[in-house]
Order: sequence, then structure tokens, then C-alpha cells
Amino acid sequence: MLLLLLILFFSLPQIALSAHCTTTTAMQTFQKCMTLPTQQASIAWTFHSHNSTLELVFFGTFISPSGWVGWGINPSSPEMTGTRALVAFPDPNSGQVVLLPYILDPTVKLQKSPLLSRPLDIHILSSSATLYGGKLATIHNGAAIQIYATLKLTPNKTKIHLVWNQGLYVQGYSPTIHQTTTNDLSSITTFDVLSGSAGAHHSNTKTLRLVHGIINGISWGILLPIGAVLARYLRHIQALGPAWFYVHAIIQLFAFFLGTTGFAIGIRLGDLSPGVQYGLHRKLGFATFCLGGLQTLALLFRPKTTNKFRKYWKSYHHFVGYACVVLGVVNVFQGFEVMGVSRSYAKLSYCLGLSTLIGVCVALEVNSWVVFCRKSKEEKMKREGLIGGSDKGSGIHS
Repeated sequence: MLLLLLILFFSLPQIALSAHCTTTTAMQTFQKCMTLPTQQASIAWTFHSHNSTLELVFFGTFISPSGWVGWGINPSSPEMTGTRALVAFPDPNSGQVVLLPYILDPTVKLQKSPLLSRPLDIHILSSSATLYGGKLATIHNGAAIQIYATLKLTPNKTKIHLVWNQGLYVQGYSPTIHQTTTNDLSSITTFDVLSGSAGAHHSNTKTLRLVHGIINGISWGILLPIGAVLARYLRHIQALGPAWFYVHAIIQLFAFFLGTTGFAIGIRLGDLSPGVQYGLHRKLGFATFCLGGLQTLALLFRPKTTNKFRKYWKSYHHFVGYACVVLGVVNVFQGFEVMGVSRSYAKLSYCLGLSTLIGVCVALEVNSWVVFCRKSKEEKMKREGLIGGSDKGSGIHS
């Protein structure tokens, strides 16, 4: 199992760097460029400080022949809602690339209403879009596009919140919602057009997200199920005495406190990512943490074996414990989805480890039933006087 933890740690995807940015295009040469942290995108720009004019080109790629690519500026905060965007996609009538302006107001979030083109309330002097390859180029999966814009910035304001994304298809002239993987929801950066320096916000959240995934995967997804399995099967071994309980308690407490750290990091990630929400993952996380807390508190109120309420406590403990394990495992898989690594070696390693644990449980469960049936048969034969009462039973019983 230690080997599995090491594999899981080192196989989690690191932050991938896209291709190096360039300052030269077929249309013009820019002063600065920057590689963006997601979707293999980049930008290049020239800032004229004497009149606060910014010339910028965005380099992106289509992910489907009927898809869209866009970038924009959020005047107030680093989030999608409120962004003034330029979106390029194939014209449904001619098939040629068309570039239209959109304002991403709150009604667009999760596509509560169609995204309709309308004039922007920022001062754009000019804009255009060009497919890589010239006039003969066609839009396909992986087709590269350059979206140009010249805009007037507010004097003495050189930091801008850049937002970009790509989608699978367009309904008429209305781009549909993009995918909701981590990369898609993290396509935001803040940078200074004068110095070219980007804010540390994105790199910080990437690191925290990776740590959050590793800690929660180990605590809720590995240690907690192991603790439950040990409690179910070790307690039947009479030679261990009460040692099984201490092993079970130590593992579960360590898993809970480790998971609490991961939970706290998740809360912090939510604070650092305004406008980015993982509804199901967040709800499952809260439910798992609450159940884990109830289990931990239950230790303080554990009745003695002679207490008449002991059987009710055991029923509660089993129900809440197994519910916590199931929700924790489900949320680990949900975490792989939101991190965009549903087909990674990390998930494969976790699946192999979990399958091994399930296989061990099945084998132990079958053995327990075999022992139970044998002991039941022996007890029946004793009652009928067919065998004596001095036969020794197995060390493992149900």
C-alpha cells in the first residue's frame, strides 16, 4: 500500500507548460509575449504608454470543427462573469471565421440563457481573427487561430484580468458552455502590460489544488477504507484481543485529521477562485467531512459493552462509518474529474489499489461465511449429541 501511495503521488499530473510564446505574426511584430497556463494558449502585445493603447493578439486552438475560441478582459475582477470577450467561430452560413463581441453577465453562467452578441462597453479600436495557414485554412480539431484587438486602457491602469476559453459547438451565433475541467475553469490570469509580469494567483491555486488532491486521495480514499476493513475482519481474531480496536482508531483518526487538512485547503481554494464552483464535488466533500466528524465525536460517547445502549451505538457507528467511506471514495473519483485527469496514471493507480482492497474484502468475507457455516453446523451437531463439546473452534468467527 505504501508503494501505491508513492505511485499516486508521483503520477499526479504536474502543471504542463504549453509551447513557448512568440512576438511575431504574419500581420505584425509585438514587444512582449507570455505563455498562458492552460489550453496551450499564449498572447503577445505592445503597450503604448503615451496614449494607454494596447495592441494584443491571442493564440488559441479549436477543439472541434464547429467549436469556438475566445478571450476577453474583465474590468473588475479575475473571473468569467463580467468579462468583455471576443469570440471566434465558423459562420453557420458561410463557414468562414467570424469574430463577435459578447458580455458574459451572470445570466450566462451555466447557460441559464443563450449568449447573445452585443457591443462592448470597453474602448476597442479594432479587432480581427485569422486562422493559421491563411485564407485556405479550415477549422478543424486543433486548428490554430489568432485573435487581434487594439484597445484603449484607462490611463495609469496597466494591470488587466485576462480570461480565455474554448468550446465544442455554437448554436447559431450563440457559443455554448465550455467544458468544466480544471483547466477550463482556471483559464484566468492577471498580468501587467507594462512589465509583463503575471500575478502569482494561478500558480498558487495550481499548487494548492495538487496538494488538496493528494491529501484527500490518501486520507478519504485510501486510509479510511483500510481502517474500516481492518475493523471488520481483525476484531474476529480472538488472539489479537483489543489490539484491533486501537489499530482501527489510530488509522481512522489519522485519516480524519489528514482529511481535515485537505478539506481546509479546499475551502481556501474556493476563496481563491471566485466564480469557479464544483457543485457536486463541494457537496460531497462537506458531507464526507461532517460524517467523519460525527464518527470522531462518537468515540467520546462509546458505551461500555454492558451498557444497554451499546447496540444502538454500534448501529450508528457502522452506518455513519460506511457512509463516510463510500462518499469519500466517490468524491475521490469526482476529484479526478474536476482536475481533468479522469484518464491519468494517477486514477489508474488508485483504481488498482482500490480493486485490490475490494478483492481482499471479498476473500475475507467468503472465509467468514465459510467459518460461520461450519461453526453453525458444529453447534447443531453438538445440540443433537452427534459430537462432543470439547472440539475447538477456529480463531476467526463471525
